[in-house]
Amino acid sequence: MNGAESLMRTLAGAGVTVCFANPGTTEMPLVAALDRVPGILPVLGLFEGVCTGAADGWGRMTGRPALTLLHLGPGFANGIANLHNARRARTPVLNLIGDHATWHATHDAPLASDIESLARPVSGWLHAVRSAKDLAPDGARAWAAALEPPGQVATLVVPADCQWEEADGPVATPQARGPRAVASETVDAVARTLRSARQAALFLGGQGLSQAGLHAAARVAAASGARLICETFPARLERGRDLPSVERLPYFPDTAAQSLAGLSDLVLVATREPVSFFGYPDVPSRIAPEACKRHVLAAPEEDARGALDALADALDARRVPHRRAPVRPARGTGPLTPESLGSVVAALQPEGTILVDEGLTSSLPHFLAAASSPPHTHLCLTGGAIGIGLPLATGAALACPERPVIALQADGSGMYTLQALWTQARQGLDVTTVLCANRSYRILEIEQARAGAAEPGSATRAFTQLARPELDWVALARGQGVPANRVESADALARELERALAEPGPHLIEAVL
Repeated sequence: MNGAESLMRTLAGAGVTVCFANPGTTEMPLVAALDRVPGILPVLGLFEGVCTGAADGWGRMTGRPALTLLHLGPGFANGIANLHNARRARTPVLNLIGDHATWHATHDAPLASDIESLARPVSGWLHAVRSAKDLAPDGARAWAAALEPPGQVATLVVPADCQWEEADGPVATPQARGPRAVASETVDAVARTLRSARQAALFLGGQGLSQAGLHAAARVAAASGARLICETFPARLERGRDLPSVERLPYFPDTAAQSLAGLSDLVLVATREPVSFFGYPDVPSRIAPEACKRHVLAAPEEDARGALDALADALDARRVPHRRAPVRPARGTGPLTPESLGSVVAALQPEGTILVDEGLTSSLPHFLAAASSPPHTHLCLTGGAIGIGLPLATGAALACPERPVIALQADGSGMYTLQALWTQARQGLDVTTVLCANRSYRILEIEQARAGAAEPGSATRAFTQLARPELDWVALARGQGVPANRVESADALARELERALAEPGPHLIEAVL
Protein backbone atom coordinates (compact mmCIF):
# COMPACT_ATOMS: atom_id res chain seq x y z
CA MET A 1 0.00 0.00 0.00
CA ASN A 2 1.36 3.41 -0.91
CA GLY A 3 1.21 6.59 1.14
CA ALA A 4 -1.82 7.99 -0.70
CA GLU A 5 -3.96 4.94 -0.01
CA SER A 6 -2.84 4.77 3.61
CA LEU A 7 -3.97 8.39 4.04
CA MET A 8 -7.35 7.94 2.37
CA ARG A 9 -8.09 4.77 4.35
CA THR A 10 -7.16 6.58 7.54
CA LEU A 11 -9.49 9.50 6.77
CA ALA A 12 -12.34 7.25 5.60
CA GLY A 13 -12.01 5.33 8.87
CA ALA A 14 -12.33 8.63 10.76
CA GLY A 15 -15.63 9.39 9.04
CA VAL A 16 -14.58 11.65 6.16
CA THR A 17 -17.16 11.13 3.39
CA VAL A 18 -16.58 13.85 0.78
CA CYS A 19 -13.63 15.36 -1.10
CA PHE A 20 -14.04 18.65 -2.99
CA ALA A 21 -11.23 18.73 -5.51
CA ASN A 22 -9.59 20.35 -8.48
CA PRO A 23 -6.50 18.14 -8.66
CA GLY A 24 -3.43 18.21 -10.89
CA THR A 25 -0.39 16.09 -11.69
CA THR A 26 1.05 16.17 -8.16
CA GLU A 27 -2.21 14.79 -6.72
CA MET A 28 -2.74 11.85 -9.07
CA PRO A 29 -1.78 9.15 -6.51
CA LEU A 30 -4.36 10.61 -4.11
CA VAL A 31 -6.99 10.60 -6.88
CA ALA A 32 -6.14 6.97 -7.70
CA ALA A 33 -6.44 6.09 -4.02
CA LEU A 34 -10.04 7.32 -4.00
CA ASP A 35 -10.81 4.61 -6.60
CA ARG A 36 -9.60 2.00 -4.11
CA VAL A 37 -11.12 3.46 -0.94
CA PRO A 38 -14.92 3.31 -0.75
CA GLY A 39 -16.96 5.84 1.16
CA ILE A 40 -15.41 9.18 0.13
CA LEU A 41 -17.49 10.96 -2.51
CA PRO A 42 -15.33 12.77 -5.11
CA VAL A 43 -16.84 16.16 -6.06
CA LEU A 44 -15.20 18.20 -8.81
CA GLY A 45 -15.14 21.98 -8.61
CA LEU A 46 -14.18 23.91 -11.74
CA PHE A 47 -12.43 26.53 -9.60
CA GLU A 48 -10.66 26.01 -6.31
CA GLY A 49 -12.74 28.71 -4.60
CA VAL A 50 -15.76 26.49 -5.26
CA CYS A 51 -14.02 23.59 -3.52
CA THR A 52 -13.04 25.57 -0.42
CA GLY A 53 -16.40 27.34 -0.17
CA ALA A 54 -18.26 24.05 -0.51
CA ALA A 55 -16.10 22.54 2.23
CA ASP A 56 -17.11 25.47 4.42
CA GLY A 57 -20.81 24.81 3.75
CA TRP A 58 -20.37 21.10 4.48
CA GLY A 59 -18.54 21.78 7.74
CA ARG A 60 -21.02 24.39 8.98
CA MET A 61 -23.92 21.97 8.50
CA THR A 62 -22.32 18.74 9.74
CA GLY A 63 -19.72 19.89 12.26
CA ARG A 64 -17.27 17.54 10.51
CA PRO A 65 -14.42 18.38 8.12
CA ALA A 66 -14.69 17.79 4.41
CA LEU A 67 -11.54 17.27 2.39
CA THR A 68 -10.31 19.67 -0.23
CA LEU A 69 -7.70 18.43 -2.71
CA LEU A 70 -5.80 21.28 -4.37
CA HIS A 71 -2.93 21.55 -6.83
CA LEU A 72 0.29 23.10 -5.53
CA GLY A 73 0.56 26.74 -4.43
CA PRO A 74 -1.31 28.36 -7.37
CA GLY A 75 -4.29 26.01 -6.98
CA PHE A 76 -4.40 26.63 -3.25
CA ALA A 77 -4.13 30.38 -3.84
CA ASN A 78 -7.30 30.24 -5.92
CA GLY A 79 -9.12 28.87 -2.87
CA ILE A 80 -7.71 31.18 -0.20
CA ALA A 81 -10.55 33.74 -0.14
CA ASN A 82 -13.15 31.19 0.89
CA LEU A 83 -10.75 29.62 3.37
CA HIS A 84 -10.51 33.08 4.90
CA ASN A 85 -14.30 32.97 5.27
CA ALA A 86 -14.12 29.44 6.72
CA ARG A 87 -11.50 30.58 9.25
CA ARG A 88 -13.77 33.42 10.35
CA ALA A 89 -16.70 30.99 10.55
CA ARG A 90 -14.58 28.60 12.66
CA THR A 91 -15.47 25.79 10.28
CA PRO A 92 -13.62 22.45 10.38
CA VAL A 93 -11.91 22.00 6.97
CA LEU A 94 -9.08 19.65 6.01
CA ASN A 95 -6.99 20.79 3.02
CA LEU A 96 -4.71 18.42 1.16
CA ILE A 97 -2.26 20.30 -1.09
CA GLY A 98 -0.12 18.33 -3.49
CA ASP A 99 3.49 19.43 -3.81
CA HIS A 100 6.45 18.52 -5.99
CA ALA A 101 8.42 15.42 -5.07
CA THR A 102 10.87 16.22 -2.28
CA TRP A 103 13.91 15.57 -4.49
CA HIS A 104 12.47 17.78 -7.25
CA ALA A 105 11.84 20.82 -5.05
CA THR A 106 15.39 22.19 -5.34
CA HIS A 107 15.06 22.62 -9.13
CA ASP A 108 12.56 25.51 -8.95
CA ALA A 109 10.09 24.05 -11.47
CA PRO A 110 7.58 26.47 -13.03
CA LEU A 111 4.78 25.60 -10.56
CA ALA A 112 7.02 25.68 -7.49
CA SER A 113 6.06 28.19 -4.77
CA ASP A 114 6.22 28.70 -1.02
CA ILE A 115 3.02 26.81 -0.20
CA GLU A 116 3.40 27.08 3.55
CA SER A 117 3.63 30.88 3.40
CA LEU A 118 0.42 30.94 1.37
CA ALA A 119 -1.37 28.56 3.71
CA ARG A 120 -0.33 29.94 7.09
CA PRO A 121 -2.65 33.01 7.23
CA VAL A 122 -5.82 30.93 6.69
CA SER A 123 -4.81 27.78 8.56
CA GLY A 124 -5.16 27.14 12.26
CA TRP A 125 -2.94 24.06 11.82
CA LEU A 126 -0.32 23.51 9.10
CA HIS A 127 2.15 20.71 8.41
CA ALA A 128 4.25 19.41 5.51
CA VAL A 129 4.65 15.64 5.19
CA ARG A 130 8.25 14.33 5.14
CA SER A 131 7.85 10.68 4.11
CA ALA A 132 5.28 8.16 2.84
CA LYS A 133 5.31 6.37 6.20
CA ASP A 134 4.43 9.65 7.92
CA LEU A 135 1.48 10.41 5.63
CA ALA A 136 -1.23 8.41 7.43
CA PRO A 137 -0.18 9.53 10.95
CA ASP A 138 0.09 13.14 9.76
CA GLY A 139 -3.36 12.85 8.16
CA ALA A 140 -4.80 11.59 11.44
CA ARG A 141 -3.29 14.57 13.24
CA ALA A 142 -4.70 16.94 10.59
CA TRP A 143 -8.17 15.46 11.02
CA ALA A 144 -8.00 15.90 14.78
CA ALA A 145 -6.68 19.45 14.38
CA ALA A 146 -9.60 20.44 12.12
CA LEU A 147 -12.00 19.33 14.87
CA GLU A 148 -10.17 21.22 17.62
CA PRO A 149 -12.96 23.31 19.24
CA PRO A 150 -14.63 25.33 17.88
CA GLY A 151 -13.32 24.05 14.50
CA GLN A 152 -10.53 25.31 12.29
CA VAL A 153 -8.84 25.00 8.91
CA ALA A 154 -6.15 22.30 8.94
CA THR A 155 -3.76 22.14 5.98
CA LEU A 156 -1.52 19.22 5.06
CA VAL A 157 1.08 19.67 2.31
CA VAL A 158 1.74 16.32 0.61
CA PRO A 159 4.76 15.91 -1.72
CA ALA A 160 4.15 13.59 -4.67
CA ASP A 161 6.76 11.00 -3.66
CA CYS A 162 5.17 10.71 -0.21
CA GLN A 163 1.99 9.71 -2.02
CA TRP A 164 3.40 7.04 -4.34
CA GLU A 165 6.06 5.41 -2.16
CA GLU A 166 5.29 2.44 0.10
CA ALA A 167 3.74 3.04 3.51
CA ASP A 168 2.76 0.93 6.51
CA GLY A 169 -1.02 1.27 6.10
CA PRO A 170 -3.82 3.26 7.73
CA VAL A 171 -3.77 4.35 11.36
CA ALA A 172 -6.47 5.10 13.92
CA THR A 173 -7.43 8.72 14.42
CA PRO A 174 -7.51 10.19 17.92
CA GLN A 175 -10.86 10.82 19.54
CA ALA A 176 -12.10 14.34 18.90
CA ARG A 177 -11.94 16.58 21.96
CA GLY A 178 -15.10 18.43 22.97
CA PRO A 179 -15.26 22.09 23.95
CA ARG A 180 -13.83 23.05 27.32
CA ALA A 181 -16.38 23.64 30.08
CA VAL A 182 -16.73 27.15 31.43
CA ALA A 183 -15.71 27.52 35.06
CA SER A 184 -18.56 27.87 37.55
CA GLU A 185 -16.84 30.97 38.96
CA THR A 186 -17.19 32.64 35.54
CA VAL A 187 -20.88 31.77 35.35
CA ASP A 188 -21.50 33.10 38.86
CA ALA A 189 -19.64 36.34 38.11
CA VAL A 190 -21.72 36.97 34.98
CA ALA A 191 -24.92 36.17 36.89
CA ARG A 192 -24.01 38.78 39.51
CA THR A 193 -23.33 41.29 36.74
CA LEU A 194 -26.70 40.68 35.09
CA ARG A 195 -28.57 41.01 38.40
CA SER A 196 -27.15 44.47 38.99
CA ALA A 197 -26.61 45.78 35.46
CA ARG A 198 -28.43 48.92 34.43
CA GLN A 199 -28.73 47.81 30.79
CA ALA A 200 -27.04 44.61 29.63
CA ALA A 201 -26.90 42.55 26.46
CA LEU A 202 -25.68 39.11 25.48
CA PHE A 203 -23.63 39.24 22.27
CA LEU A 204 -24.02 35.81 20.71
CA GLY A 205 -22.06 33.81 18.16
CA GLY A 206 -21.10 30.19 17.51
CA GLN A 207 -23.10 27.62 19.47
CA GLY A 208 -24.91 30.44 21.23
CA LEU A 209 -26.97 30.69 18.02
CA SER A 210 -27.91 27.00 17.90
CA GLN A 211 -31.44 26.01 18.89
CA ALA A 212 -30.31 24.92 22.35
CA GLY A 213 -28.16 28.01 22.77
CA LEU A 214 -30.97 30.37 21.78
CA HIS A 215 -33.45 28.76 24.18
CA ALA A 216 -30.97 29.04 27.03
CA ALA A 217 -30.17 32.65 26.10
CA ALA A 218 -33.89 33.45 26.07
CA ARG A 219 -34.17 32.11 29.63
CA VAL A 220 -31.33 34.41 30.65
CA ALA A 221 -32.97 37.38 28.94
CA ALA A 222 -36.34 36.71 30.57
CA ALA A 223 -34.78 36.52 34.03
CA SER A 224 -32.40 39.47 33.69
CA GLY A 225 -33.91 41.83 31.13
CA ALA A 226 -30.76 41.58 29.00
CA ARG A 227 -31.04 42.08 25.25
CA LEU A 228 -30.06 39.30 22.85
CA ILE A 229 -27.86 40.48 19.97
CA CYS A 230 -26.04 38.34 17.41
CA GLU A 231 -23.02 38.94 15.21
CA THR A 232 -23.59 40.94 12.04
CA PHE A 233 -22.67 37.94 9.89
CA PRO A 234 -23.07 34.75 11.94
CA ALA A 235 -21.68 31.53 10.53
CA ARG A 236 -24.89 29.67 11.35
CA LEU A 237 -28.04 31.04 12.94
CA GLU A 238 -31.16 29.00 13.68
CA ARG A 239 -34.25 31.11 13.00
CA GLY A 240 -38.02 30.97 12.61
CA ARG A 241 -41.27 31.40 14.41
CA ASP A 242 -40.67 28.63 16.97
CA LEU A 243 -37.31 30.00 18.10
CA PRO A 244 -36.30 32.95 20.27
CA SER A 245 -35.53 36.00 18.16
CA VAL A 246 -32.32 37.98 18.43
CA GLU A 247 -31.34 41.42 17.24
CA ARG A 248 -28.71 41.43 14.49
CA LEU A 249 -25.93 43.97 14.97
CA PRO A 250 -26.08 46.42 12.03
CA TYR A 251 -23.27 46.51 9.50
CA PHE A 252 -22.40 50.20 9.33
CA PRO A 253 -20.49 51.31 12.45
CA ASP A 254 -22.52 54.43 13.19
CA THR A 255 -25.79 52.48 13.09
CA ALA A 256 -24.24 49.65 15.09
CA ALA A 257 -22.98 52.10 17.71
CA GLN A 258 -26.45 53.63 17.99
CA SER A 259 -27.93 50.17 18.56
CA LEU A 260 -25.55 49.57 21.49
CA ALA A 261 -25.73 53.09 22.94
CA GLY A 262 -26.61 53.13 26.61
CA LEU A 263 -25.37 49.61 27.35
CA SER A 264 -23.69 49.30 30.71
CA ASP A 265 -22.55 45.69 30.27
CA LEU A 266 -21.90 43.47 27.23
CA VAL A 267 -21.57 39.71 27.80
CA LEU A 268 -19.67 37.87 25.05
CA VAL A 269 -20.86 34.35 24.22
CA ALA A 270 -18.77 32.28 21.75
CA THR A 271 -17.61 35.40 19.95
CA ARG A 272 -15.38 38.42 20.36
CA GLU A 273 -16.14 42.05 20.99
CA PRO A 274 -17.72 43.74 17.94
CA VAL A 275 -15.55 46.13 15.97
CA SER A 276 -16.12 48.19 12.84
CA PHE A 277 -15.51 46.32 9.58
CA PHE A 278 -13.40 49.24 8.33
CA GLY A 279 -11.75 52.28 9.80
CA TYR A 280 -13.56 55.56 9.13
CA PRO A 281 -12.43 59.09 10.01
CA ASP A 282 -13.63 60.13 13.47
CA VAL A 283 -15.40 56.78 14.03
CA PRO A 284 -14.16 54.53 16.88
CA SER A 285 -13.10 51.02 15.90
CA ARG A 286 -14.86 49.53 18.94
CA ILE A 287 -18.64 49.47 18.54
CA ALA A 288 -19.79 49.28 22.18
CA PRO A 289 -19.76 52.48 24.26
CA GLU A 290 -16.44 53.22 25.92
CA ALA A 291 -18.02 53.07 29.37
CA CYS A 292 -19.65 49.71 28.66
CA LYS A 293 -18.03 46.87 30.62
CA ARG A 294 -17.12 43.73 28.66
CA HIS A 295 -17.54 40.27 30.19
CA VAL A 296 -16.65 36.89 28.63
CA LEU A 297 -19.09 34.13 29.52
CA ALA A 298 -17.67 31.67 26.99
CA ALA A 299 -14.80 32.01 24.52
CA PRO A 300 -15.35 30.54 21.03
CA GLU A 301 -13.49 27.34 21.99
CA GLU A 302 -15.54 26.83 25.17
CA ASP A 303 -18.93 25.16 25.76
CA ALA A 304 -21.23 28.12 25.11
CA ARG A 305 -24.46 26.11 25.24
CA GLY A 306 -23.56 24.59 28.59
CA ALA A 307 -22.50 28.00 29.93
CA LEU A 308 -25.80 29.60 28.88
CA ASP A 309 -27.78 26.80 30.56
CA ALA A 310 -25.70 27.18 33.71
CA LEU A 311 -26.18 30.96 33.64
CA ALA A 312 -29.94 30.56 33.29
CA ASP A 313 -29.98 28.16 36.23
CA ALA A 314 -27.88 30.57 38.29
CA LEU A 315 -30.50 33.24 37.61
CA ASP A 316 -33.33 30.82 38.53
CA ALA A 317 -34.71 31.38 35.04
CA ARG A 318 -37.72 29.40 33.92
CA ARG A 319 -38.14 27.90 30.50
CA VAL A 320 -39.70 30.33 28.04
CA PRO A 321 -42.24 29.04 25.49
CA HIS A 322 -41.63 30.40 22.01
CA ARG A 323 -44.04 28.52 19.81
CA ARG A 324 -46.06 31.04 17.84
CA ALA A 325 -49.08 30.67 15.59
CA PRO A 326 -48.08 29.37 12.14
CA VAL A 327 -48.65 32.63 10.29
CA ARG A 328 -46.62 33.08 7.13
CA PRO A 329 -45.00 36.44 6.34
CA ALA A 330 -47.03 38.54 3.93
CA ARG A 331 -46.04 37.89 0.31
CA GLY A 332 -44.92 40.96 -1.62
CA THR A 333 -46.54 41.95 -4.88
CA GLY A 334 -45.90 44.50 -7.62
CA PRO A 335 -42.49 45.64 -8.86
CA LEU A 336 -39.39 43.84 -7.66
CA THR A 337 -37.52 45.64 -4.90
CA PRO A 338 -35.31 44.20 -2.16
CA GLU A 339 -38.35 44.46 0.13
CA SER A 340 -40.78 42.61 -2.15
CA LEU A 341 -38.14 40.04 -3.08
CA GLY A 342 -37.38 39.36 0.57
CA SER A 343 -41.03 39.00 1.50
CA VAL A 344 -41.70 36.55 -1.35
CA VAL A 345 -38.80 34.30 -0.35
CA ALA A 346 -39.70 34.52 3.36
CA ALA A 347 -43.32 33.63 2.60
CA LEU A 348 -42.51 30.60 0.43
CA GLN A 349 -39.42 29.04 1.99
CA PRO A 350 -40.29 25.58 3.36
CA GLU A 351 -39.66 24.43 6.90
CA GLY A 352 -36.08 23.23 7.27
CA THR A 353 -34.73 25.49 4.54
CA ILE A 354 -31.03 26.27 4.60
CA LEU A 355 -30.90 29.95 3.59
CA VAL A 356 -27.49 30.96 2.23
CA ASP A 357 -27.17 34.74 2.33
CA GLU A 358 -24.81 36.54 -0.01
CA GLY A 359 -27.43 38.96 -1.22
CA LEU A 360 -25.41 41.77 0.37
CA THR A 361 -27.34 45.04 -0.04
CA SER A 362 -30.47 43.20 -1.28
CA SER A 363 -30.94 40.59 1.46
CA LEU A 364 -31.61 42.51 4.71
CA PRO A 365 -35.37 42.83 4.00
CA HIS A 366 -35.57 39.05 3.74
CA PHE A 367 -33.83 38.63 7.10
CA LEU A 368 -36.37 40.91 8.75
CA ALA A 369 -39.35 39.22 7.09
CA ALA A 370 -38.16 35.65 7.78
CA ALA A 371 -38.39 36.00 11.57
CA SER A 372 -41.92 34.52 11.29
CA SER A 373 -41.05 31.96 8.60
CA PRO A 374 -40.98 28.25 9.51
CA PRO A 375 -37.83 27.14 11.36
CA HIS A 376 -34.77 27.36 9.12
CA THR A 377 -30.99 27.77 9.16
CA HIS A 378 -29.36 31.02 8.03
CA LEU A 379 -25.74 30.96 6.77
CA CYS A 380 -23.85 34.21 6.22
CA LEU A 381 -20.73 35.57 4.56
CA THR A 382 -18.48 35.59 7.63
CA GLY A 383 -15.14 36.98 6.50
CA GLY A 384 -16.19 39.59 3.95
CA ALA A 385 -14.46 37.84 1.02
CA ILE A 386 -17.23 37.79 -1.58
CA GLY A 387 -17.84 34.76 -3.75
CA ILE A 388 -18.93 32.39 -0.95
CA GLY A 389 -22.68 32.12 -1.64
CA LEU A 390 -22.92 29.62 -4.51
CA PRO A 391 -20.16 27.32 -3.17
CA LEU A 392 -21.53 27.51 0.38
CA ALA A 393 -24.95 26.46 -0.90
CA THR A 394 -23.34 23.60 -2.81
CA GLY A 395 -21.62 22.19 0.26
CA ALA A 396 -24.70 22.66 2.46
CA ALA A 397 -26.89 20.80 -0.06
CA LEU A 398 -24.47 17.88 -0.20
CA ALA A 399 -24.30 17.79 3.59
CA CYS A 400 -28.10 17.85 4.04
CA PRO A 401 -29.71 16.33 0.93
CA GLU A 402 -33.06 16.05 2.73
CA ARG A 403 -33.32 19.84 3.19
CA PRO A 404 -34.07 22.49 0.55
CA VAL A 405 -31.39 25.14 0.03
CA ILE A 406 -32.16 28.68 -1.11
CA ALA A 407 -29.26 30.94 -2.03
CA LEU A 408 -29.88 34.69 -2.00
CA GLN A 409 -27.04 35.74 -4.27
CA ALA A 410 -25.90 39.19 -5.39
CA ASP A 411 -24.97 39.38 -9.07
CA GLY A 412 -21.53 40.96 -8.68
CA SER A 413 -20.24 38.53 -6.06
CA GLY A 414 -21.92 35.62 -7.84
CA MET A 415 -19.56 36.08 -10.77
CA TYR A 416 -16.60 35.21 -8.56
CA THR A 417 -17.61 31.55 -8.27
CA LEU A 418 -20.45 30.94 -10.74
CA GLN A 419 -18.74 27.63 -11.62
CA ALA A 420 -20.49 26.23 -8.52
CA LEU A 421 -23.65 26.04 -10.64
CA TRP A 422 -21.98 23.36 -12.77
CA THR A 423 -21.18 21.31 -9.67
CA GLN A 424 -24.78 21.69 -8.48
CA ALA A 425 -26.02 20.40 -11.84
CA ARG A 426 -23.57 17.51 -11.93
CA GLN A 427 -24.49 16.38 -8.40
CA GLY A 428 -28.23 17.03 -8.88
CA LEU A 429 -28.42 19.26 -5.80
CA ASP A 430 -31.67 20.85 -4.61
CA VAL A 431 -30.38 24.42 -4.60
CA THR A 432 -32.61 27.28 -5.73
CA THR A 433 -30.61 30.43 -6.39
CA VAL A 434 -32.46 33.74 -6.30
CA LEU A 435 -30.05 35.98 -8.16
CA CYS A 436 -30.46 39.60 -7.01
CA ALA A 437 -29.61 41.47 -10.21
CA ASN A 438 -29.19 45.16 -9.44
CA ARG A 439 -26.47 45.39 -12.12
CA SER A 440 -23.95 47.01 -9.78
CA TYR A 441 -21.57 46.66 -6.88
CA ARG A 442 -24.16 48.50 -4.83
CA ILE A 443 -22.23 48.41 -1.55
CA LEU A 444 -19.43 50.44 -3.14
CA GLU A 445 -21.92 53.04 -4.32
CA ILE A 446 -23.25 53.28 -0.77
CA GLU A 447 -19.75 53.62 0.66
CA GLN A 448 -18.97 56.34 -1.89
CA ALA A 449 -22.05 58.28 -0.78
CA ARG A 450 -21.09 57.82 2.87
CA ALA A 451 -17.69 59.28 2.02
CA GLY A 452 -19.42 62.46 0.91
CA ALA A 453 -19.51 62.07 -2.88
CA ALA A 454 -22.85 63.57 -3.89
CA GLU A 455 -22.72 62.25 -7.45
CA PRO A 456 -20.46 59.40 -8.60
CA GLY A 457 -18.02 60.34 -11.34
CA SER A 458 -17.15 58.40 -14.45
CA ALA A 459 -14.35 56.47 -12.73
CA THR A 460 -16.65 55.44 -9.89
CA ARG A 461 -19.33 54.34 -12.33
CA ALA A 462 -16.77 52.36 -14.32
CA PHE A 463 -15.84 50.39 -11.20
CA THR A 464 -19.31 49.91 -9.69
CA GLN A 465 -21.80 49.40 -12.55
CA LEU A 466 -22.17 45.96 -14.15
CA ALA A 467 -23.31 47.17 -17.55
CA ARG A 468 -22.10 47.48 -21.15
CA PRO A 469 -22.72 44.55 -21.43
CA GLU A 470 -25.24 43.42 -18.82
CA LEU A 471 -24.71 39.98 -17.36
CA ASP A 472 -27.15 37.38 -18.72
CA TRP A 473 -27.57 35.06 -15.74
CA VAL A 474 -30.18 32.94 -17.48
CA ALA A 475 -27.69 32.10 -20.22
CA LEU A 476 -24.85 31.66 -17.72
CA ALA A 477 -26.87 29.19 -15.64
CA ARG A 478 -28.29 27.24 -18.57
CA GLY A 479 -24.80 26.96 -20.04
CA GLN A 480 -23.78 25.04 -16.91
CA GLY A 481 -26.80 22.77 -16.88
CA VAL A 482 -29.01 24.68 -14.43
CA PRO A 483 -32.57 25.59 -15.52
CA ALA A 484 -33.06 29.35 -15.24
CA ASN A 485 -35.60 32.09 -15.81
CA ARG A 486 -35.69 35.87 -15.46
CA VAL A 487 -38.40 37.69 -13.49
CA GLU A 488 -39.17 41.38 -13.13
CA SER A 489 -42.09 41.41 -10.66
CA ALA A 490 -42.77 39.96 -7.24
CA ASP A 491 -45.68 37.91 -8.59
CA ALA A 492 -43.47 36.32 -11.25
CA LEU A 493 -40.82 35.60 -8.65
CA ALA A 494 -43.40 33.82 -6.48
CA ARG A 495 -44.54 31.64 -9.39
CA GLU A 496 -40.99 30.68 -10.38
CA LEU A 497 -39.88 30.08 -6.79
CA GLU A 498 -42.84 27.78 -6.10
CA ARG A 499 -42.07 25.82 -9.26
CA ALA A 500 -38.35 25.58 -8.52
CA LEU A 501 -38.94 24.36 -4.97
CA ALA A 502 -41.35 21.69 -6.22
CA GLU A 503 -38.90 20.23 -8.74
CA PRO A 504 -35.74 18.27 -7.89
CA GLY A 505 -32.31 19.56 -8.82
CA PRO A 506 -30.86 23.05 -9.05
CA HIS A 507 -32.65 26.13 -10.40
CA LEU A 508 -31.73 29.78 -10.82
CA ILE A 509 -34.12 32.73 -10.88
CA GLU A 510 -32.64 36.02 -12.07
CA ALA A 511 -34.61 38.66 -10.17
CA VAL A 512 -34.09 42.03 -11.89
CA LEU A 513 -34.18 44.81 -9.29
